[in-house]
Amino acid sequence: MSWKSRGEPSSRSVISKKWTLLLCLGCFCVGMLFTNRMWTVPENKGITRRTAMEEEQLKLVSEGCNPKALHQKEVKRENKDIFGEVSKTHNAIQTLDKTISNLEMELAAARATQESIRSGSPLSGDSKTTDSSGKRRYLMVVGINTAFSSRKRRDSVRATWMPQGEKRRRLEEEKGIIIRFVIGHGATSGGILDRAVEAEDRKHGDLLRLDHVEGYLELSAKTKIYFATAVATWDADFYVKVDDDVHVNIATLGGTLVRHRKKQRLYIGCMKSGPVLAQKGVRYHEPEYWKFGEPGNKYFRHATGQLYAISKDLATYISINQHVLHKYANEDVSLGAWFIGLDVQHIDDRRLCCGTPPDCEWKAQAGNICVASFDWSCSGICRSAERIKEVHRRCGEGENALWSASF
Repeated sequence: MSWKSRGEPSSRSVISKKWTLLLCLGCFCVGMLFTNRMWTVPENKGITRRTAMEEEQLKLVSEGCNPKALHQKEVKRENKDIFGEVSKTHNAIQTLDKTISNLEMELAAARATQESIRSGSPLSGDSKTTDSSGKRRYLMVVGINTAFSSRKRRDSVRATWMPQGEKRRRLEEEKGIIIRFVIGHGATSGGILDRAVEAEDRKHGDLLRLDHVEGYLELSAKTKIYFATAVATWDADFYVKVDDDVHVNIATLGGTLVRHRKKQRLYIGCMKSGPVLAQKGVRYHEPEYWKFGEPGNKYFRHATGQLYAISKDLATYISINQHVLHKYANEDVSLGAWFIGLDVQHIDDRRLCCGTPPDCEWKAQAGNICVASFDWSCSGICRSAERIKEVHRRCGEGENALWSASF
């Protein structure tokens, strides 16, 4: 009995300790589940943010303590500001220069017009007045370069692509297109050559006489005088020069030019760059070959002389500066040289230099009608007085194309 009474209290104490331990563990687990903190590690956002901010502050402080770094930053900032101002000033000066140049050209054209009216030039007879200044605006003036010995060529042009009589007047009134043969005077004023040309002009009324003595070696001078005379006589968007042995489709030429009507300083043609010929006695010999560098060099890019067109501002520029523009042996080279230092847009259009049939005929059949056709081997249509009718028949755009065209 004594052993039992001693052992009972010990077994009860053992059981109560086990339950107590289990209850404690259970409570701990339940507490962890309710607080949702089991196996979760708190993010260290605040610490990271503070560290980044502290680093930035330390960087600023360190830079602030470095006078050299601050000075360099200030210098860079000042340089950027200065360069920006210089660039703006440069652009403003360029714009002002262009504006002044355009105003000078317009002023010169106005003066030339006034002088033309005072001197009784062909202006009043050839133009229809549409504004207070007494001049109407045309699309283009086409000057056909010709010589005293080229009467048959002129007649062949009149019989093919150049309208005559009432049709020519209608062309001027309705389409704004002026076409004239361009010729100067003989070495002997009032001689037999001049009298023959005056009689021809009375018959056809399609010649523009220049204050210039005719001569093959004077083509560059003649070109200058032509543009100066044309821009003083007619107010047009474009001024065209073409040789009298070239076939031209007038409507196609007008359609080509009208697409560039709103642009400025245009130089349109078949651009080329042929060799500078230093050898004497050859055709197209260049006496000033040494100006173009080493032997064998080529000319700068310029329009071939058979046909080219320039905008009014460039024609006015030639008129103003004709006394100081240098003349090379070849007139197409001279024209290109006059524009080489200007802000001129060169437009290379190969339809202005098609070959004679079958070349221009194939292109016409394909719907790509040529503006001008000639033989490169002859620098014009070979035997043009005889062959231009055939070229016109096979490569011409048709008369209806001209009268139905809208420019």
